[in-house]
Amino acid sequence: MTPSLSSSAPSPSSAPLRIAYSPCPNDTFVFDAWAHGRVAGAPELDVTFADIDITNGMAERGEFDVLKVSYAVLPWILDKFTLLPCGGALGRGCGPLVLTKEPGADLTGKTVAVPSERSTAYLLFRLWAADVVPGGVGEIVVLPFHEIMPAVRDGKVDAGLVIHEARFTYQDYGLHNLADMGAHWESTTGLPIPLGAIVAKRSLGADALRLLAESIRRSVRMAWDDPEASRPYVQEHAQEMDPKVADQHIGLYVNEFTADLGEDGYAAIRGLLTRAAAEGLVPALPADALNFV
Repeated sequence: MTPSLSSSAPSPSSAPLRIAYSPCPNDTFVFDAWAHGRVAGAPELDVTFADIDITNGMAERGEFDVLKVSYAVLPWILDKFTLLPCGGALGRGCGPLVLTKEPGADLTGKTVAVPSERSTAYLLFRLWAADVVPGGVGEIVVLPFHEIMPAVRDGKVDAGLVIHEARFTYQDYGLHNLADMGAHWESTTGLPIPLGAIVAKRSLGADALRLLAESIRRSVRMAWDDPEASRPYVQEHAQEMDPKVADQHIGLYVNEFTADLGEDGYAAIRGLLTRAAAEGLVPALPADALNFV
C-alpha cells in the first residue's frame, strides 16, 4: 500500500485504526496476530507499510493513528503522539554499524551515507563521532536503506551507516565493520540501545491507548507462543530476505523490551534524548514527556 501524504484525523471507534509500520521482519512478527484479527477485543487495523524515514515524516505531519518511528524523532512529535510502553525495538548487541570498503578507515572529513537524519541510528552515529572522530566527519548523504551498502562498495561514499539485517549481510558486499554504534553506546552508558518506538495519537483518549498497548502485548506473546503462525506474513513482506536472516532479525530486535519497556528501557530513551539534546542534535524534552496515560 502507498503511504498517504495527507493528514488524517483520529479514527472513530467504529473505523479501523490507521497504522503504519515497516515491512521488516521484527514489525511484521510483532503485529501479525493483531493485523490478522487473532487478538480478541483488539481494534481493527488498516495497515500501511513504510520505511522508518517515511513514518518519521508522517508522525511529524500528524498523520495516522499509530506509527512505528525512530526514538530520535520523539522530541518533534510528542505534542500530538504518546509513546506506547511496548511494541518497539530496543536491545543489546543490535546497534547500527558504520561500514567501509577498507578496514580501519579514518572518517575525518569523509562522506557518510545515512538512512535518515531523524533516526536513532543517526543520533548514535553523531554521539560516537563526537567521541572518536575528533576532526569531525564530512558530508552526510541521506540514501534509502537498500542503497547504502552498494554505494559504499562502489566508492560513491566513503562510509555507510546501516541498520537491521545489514548486520548479517554486509560481508556479501565486501565491506568491513568499522564501528558498532550499539557497542559504543552500551560501553559508555550500560543501557540497552533504543531504536524504534510505537507511538499513538493522544487524541484517541486514555482508554483507547491502554487498549492499544494491551493489544500489542498480546500480539507479541501470540507470536512468541507460535512463531510459525507469523512466518507467511513475515516472508511476504521481507523482500526476498533469506528466511534464516529473517529469523536472526526477529531474534535480535524482538525481546523483553518489546513486551514492556520497563525501567531500563525508559532510562535508555531518556539517556539518548538527554545526551543528544546536550549536543544540540534534538530539542530538549519536558520531564514528563515520556509518561504513558
